[in-house]
Amino acid sequence: MATDCVTKVALSISCENLLDMDTFSKSDPLCVLLMNTSGPHWCEIGRTEKIQNCLNPKFSKNPVLDYYFEMVQKLRFEVYDIDSENCSLQDADFLGELECTLGQIVSSRKITRPLVKKDKRPAGRGTITICAEERTDNRVVAFEAAGRKLDKKVDCYDYNNSGSHDFIGSFQTTLSQIQQASQTYAAEFECINSKKKQKKKGYKNSGVIIVKQCKIVKEYTFLDYIMGGCQINFTIAVDFTGSNGNPSLPQSLHYINPNGYNEYLAAIWAVGNVIQDYDSDKMFPAFGFGAQIPPTWQVSHEFPINFNPSNPFCAGIEGVVSAYQQCLPQVKLYGPTNFSPIINHVAHFGRQALQQQTASQYFVLLIITDGVITDMDETRSAIVRASQLPMSIIIVGVGGADFSAMEFLDGDDGILRSAAGEPAMRDIVQFVPFRQFQNCPQEMLAQSVLAEVPGQVTGFFNSMGLKPPLGDAPPSDSSASAPSL
Repeated sequence: MATDCVTKVALSISCENLLDMDTFSKSDPLCVLLMNTSGPHWCEIGRTEKIQNCLNPKFSKNPVLDYYFEMVQKLRFEVYDIDSENCSLQDADFLGELECTLGQIVSSRKITRPLVKKDKRPAGRGTITICAEERTDNRVVAFEAAGRKLDKKVDCYDYNNSGSHDFIGSFQTTLSQIQQASQTYAAEFECINSKKKQKKKGYKNSGVIIVKQCKIVKEYTFLDYIMGGCQINFTIAVDFTGSNGNPSLPQSLHYINPNGYNEYLAAIWAVGNVIQDYDSDKMFPAFGFGAQIPPTWQVSHEFPINFNPSNPFCAGIEGVVSAYQQCLPQVKLYGPTNFSPIINHVAHFGRQALQQQTASQYFVLLIITDGVITDMDETRSAIVRASQLPMSIIIVGVGGADFSAMEFLDGDDGILRSAAGEPAMRDIVQFVPFRQFQNCPQEMLAQSVLAEVPGQVTGFFNSMGLKPPLGDAPPSDSSASAPSL
């Protein structure tokens, strides 16, 4: 399946116990869907039909929208009692609304929430239920083909690397023709070279292509996994090495200015805001590395920033931010900059999850760092091992250091290998320098670092032949909860 296909999601909407605004009959409800992806502006992207005299409507018109994992797509469902023929909202009575994100809906498949008035008080006993269904065709065709008596050519070239390809011949067919012909026996097609056909009188063909098997198989999509109960577990690792500068001085990358902002916090907020919709318990383990920590002042490369080794979890992204702010004054920034301990720490849980034989857990590690890695060989080996696990690594580089080593780990230019030469099974590292996004809305950073994650999730689970935990089970109100780490 092409990864650049836009994923379309249809939302089915129903309500119960709506406020009754009509004197002699029941309300005539209609639901308007608005979206906001940045800033204060909401725009209408769809609406249902109006249903006459009904306080428990099940709308049949399902708004369809483009889904992007890497964006926080805020949605607002506004329910109105329509009194006019032309469905104008000017004269309509407001029956309540719900604000949520598309990520929250797809990660649960189905949500039911109370409707509220504009002042956030309950709109009577009214509730709204929204179900998500992916509308993207995710079937692929698997061929097993062979050739017979193809024209001999001088050399065999690697198609990708050389431009010297010699044309043998071609044929045209349809998928249904191949399917029908290959049901009883292999489907055979003559390869015709039109130039040779014109020149030679007795020309038959330039060989035969045989399609031995033709199967349509379902490849699971990212939303199949998410709606099937797969949890995205998000771990945060913060660089507390001395090169960041003294946190009490304004020049430091860890300096928390009076507005409560620095690049570390901005990165945590931007990426965390997107990821948190896909983790049912919203508890995020957060670690620091490269600091001397109390009471012994030994250097640690994987200490929980809440200083609770038995429970390194912070409640929500807000919990991570406050733990970071409280941790800073209590540690001494030191060094070196070692990545491998924290990568191996998360990989341990990825390895445990893989034993369940379903696609129930996927781990995303966010490393925020100011610079050069000291344990490069160990880090390369840790990444190569992690590439065989349900795991992705996002590195955000803060400050103005030389990040060429990070670019190297992000295997976009070729396959990353360990120091011993072992290749990574897949590219799991995404690196971005924060300074590229300094003057952009913070959503841009999240989009850049998270855009590759859905492909990494589906690529891994499909290659391992792992199905979503709930398979094709009916929608439920809550996704499978993650085991405690």
